[in-house]
Amino acid sequence: MRNLSRRAFLAAGTAFAALLALPAWAEMEYKSPNLEEAVQAGDLPPLAERLPENPLVITPRDQPGTQGGIWNHALVGGGSLSMLVRYQGYEPMVRFTPDWSGVTPNVAESFEVNEDSTEYTFTLRKGMKWSDGEPYTTEDVKFWYEDVFQNPELTIGDQAFWYSTDGSVAELEVVDDQTFKVKFAQPNGFFAQQLAWAQQDQITRTPKHYLKQFHIKYNPDANALAKERGYESWVALFQRECGVQQDNDFFQNSNRPTLNAWKFTIAPGEDTERAVAVRNPYYWKVDTEGTQLPYFDQINYQMVGDPEVLLLKTLQGEIDMMDQYIATPANKPVLYDAQESGDFHFYTLKETAANVMVFQLNLNHTDPVKNALYNNRDFRVALSHAIDRQSMIEAVFVGQGAPAQPSIVEGDPLYVERLAKQYTEYDPERANAILDEILPNKDSEGFRLDSEGRRVTIIFEIDQVRTTFLDMFQLAIPNFRDVGIDAQIRTMDRSLWETRVRHGREFDATAHQFGANSGVAAMLDPRYFVPFNTNALYAQGWALHFNQPDNDAAIEPPDDVKAQQELYKKLLATGDQDKQHEIMLELLNNAADQFLVFGVSLPPDGYGVIKNDMVNTMPVMPNSFGWPTPGPSAPEQFFKN
Repeated sequence: MRNLSRRAFLAAGTAFAALLALPAWAEMEYKSPNLEEAVQAGDLPPLAERLPENPLVITPRDQPGTQGGIWNHALVGGGSLSMLVRYQGYEPMVRFTPDWSGVTPNVAESFEVNEDSTEYTFTLRKGMKWSDGEPYTTEDVKFWYEDVFQNPELTIGDQAFWYSTDGSVAELEVVDDQTFKVKFAQPNGFFAQQLAWAQQDQITRTPKHYLKQFHIKYNPDANALAKERGYESWVALFQRECGVQQDNDFFQNSNRPTLNAWKFTIAPGEDTERAVAVRNPYYWKVDTEGTQLPYFDQINYQMVGDPEVLLLKTLQGEIDMMDQYIATPANKPVLYDAQESGDFHFYTLKETAANVMVFQLNLNHTDPVKNALYNNRDFRVALSHAIDRQSMIEAVFVGQGAPAQPSIVEGDPLYVERLAKQYTEYDPERANAILDEILPNKDSEGFRLDSEGRRVTIIFEIDQVRTTFLDMFQLAIPNFRDVGIDAQIRTMDRSLWETRVRHGREFDATAHQFGANSGVAAMLDPRYFVPFNTNALYAQGWALHFNQPDNDAAIEPPDDVKAQQELYKKLLATGDQDKQHEIMLELLNNAADQFLVFGVSLPPDGYGVIKNDMVNTMPVMPNSFGWPTPGPSAPEQFFKN
């Protein structure tokens, strides 16, 4: 993504939106042929009553399509449902443009930002409805803000961008049914971009008319209702029904109305073999010929146990579009050879992750001895020197890549060579020399002993579907053991990993990927450079202190990390491009000094597989969670020839 100023970033989106609102389309005739039978039967109101006064007009990428057909997909494992935002759940207030050059109105018909980025005004679409036909208005926004976001009993995940740098929460002003303002005490130069970031726009996910039955403010019997359904209190039931605390909960509810193009009739977890989502009859987008979107009537997700099963199904032509868990370097030759028989081809993913794999020691470990050891920078440097990165690159990525730490991609204005290259040399002698100073004692098998005389054992806990991680660890573990560190790997289902790692403190270490490696995206997701939210798996307590310092689970970070967090607040508070660049460079240089995590290589471009009959898809896309591939490319306009 280009490093644009806030004004340019927003203007790019505004210009894109303007292309979707040509006067010639104002008089177009809207149609939804596949739902006409339901209208005639009296099961649905006419289309004119289902659409807003000003539907969002989407220009099909290649050609207008027709309603109908099934999008065949798959879900791997029971815990990784966050990918669903990519295919059917990316409907924020404003969204990233397909080329990631700006943000554009989406659920909001329009938005404005004042000169100093302290006030954002959003106008909703008049007549817009949830999937059950109930109106979507500022009442829903107000409900989220007052009754969910500001309710101290509820947990909603990371929404730190709703706060000013002085710690004060943004003020919500409801002007009328379609207009609301968000006001900050201090400038917030990234608020619109944050709303566009995947899964951060909770104000489009909380239907008041449905959720209020579970909220004690609106239902005095909410606790009794919760106990009837097997929950301890209304809080637990509400969080399950609302689903904004965890992605899995959000997508496992087929009852909650949605603004998405498809609505689950069989949610993940409600059936062991499949999940099914059908078209939302009240969806608020049309194509340039007036056809109500989405084109696909239905999305079918097969529930598969592991990536090997997914690979087999893809080879057999059962999957229409996929990259996660399957498009690995190891699988590419067999997929390449099967293109004709499987009737599919490749698309390109321009990689935006900060590294192919990031080793993250738990710097907030509950064990004081391990905590002290992991917080020793020299210990992390030694482990980094112990890794033979080039062997990993040759074996796992077929030589594509070069040794690098989590960093900004070379060529970007924010590139810092020291951050990218330091301690990447494979130098077990140097590693041993450093460790001899820190951990001089060894047991009879040559493993180092900690200050309590215990063998230094590091268990890396990872999501079992990350097959490339497994391949890299096969090489890394002997490297660590060669310098006297008893490294082990523990694989687990994604749901358990989320519990133990993302929401736990007792694990030793983990490995992950993601984190943005360039431009504005890196400023919004600097997880490896500053612990700013729960994606900083190496320091959850420090991240919590940054966002909720009064939380009992928050851990005050050391002074240098605290200063880094304050610097990040300063970055978020400015909309000036030059100042953003200056502050981010300082933050990155500080990250090089702190060396909190270490990696393997900046990733090569990836790929995905797509059936030959899929139309309107992008042949090249960013591979990012923030730009939730392929979400911003408008899957609602995909169809099959």
